[in-house]
Amino acid sequence: MNKALFLDRDGVINVEKNYLYKKDDFEFIDGIFELCKHYQELGYLIFVVTNQSGIARKYYSEDDFLELSEWMITAFKEKGIEIQKVYYCPHHPEISGECRCRKPKPGMILDAAKEYDVDLSQSLLVGDKERDIEAAINAGIDKSYLFDPSDEIKHSKATKIIHNFEEIWK
Repeated sequence: MNKALFLDRDGVINVEKNYLYKKDDFEFIDGIFELCKHYQELGYLIFVVTNQSGIARKYYSEDDFLELSEWMITAFKEKGIEIQKVYYCPHHPEISGECRCRKPKPGMILDAAKEYDVDLSQSLLVGDKERDIEAAINAGIDKSYLFDPSDEIKHSKATKIIHNFEEIWK
């Protein structure tokens, strides 16, 4: 079985900007490439799991999201990092109804585990919101890290609240 690094997108891979869908507005967070490189060298597969309610809200199209995702994956490839797949939830419960994929539900993580033979107990997740951490717990991931560079969050169900990515492995 494989082990995996699961990453939320907005607020972990890129600076949080409401309903981001244009590459001109995409800003990588310092240290994200080093984090991914570190875990890739340890044999982890890398996945992105992201809620994208902007699609349900019609702020941008699914094609807009997919185009940005391809651009982001290419940026990682240029750094020698392979993102296996981007899993995304295009739903919003008040617009498109309930689904199994919107975090804190574990659907995206469970889909990746099934598709890529991932041992979730040997995997980890990095998110910036408590719903990311809850999705990890709901999926059976033991190690979760809440990324809070502003040091505003005081309590979390996460294994650890981190202020930079190096805190995970150092």
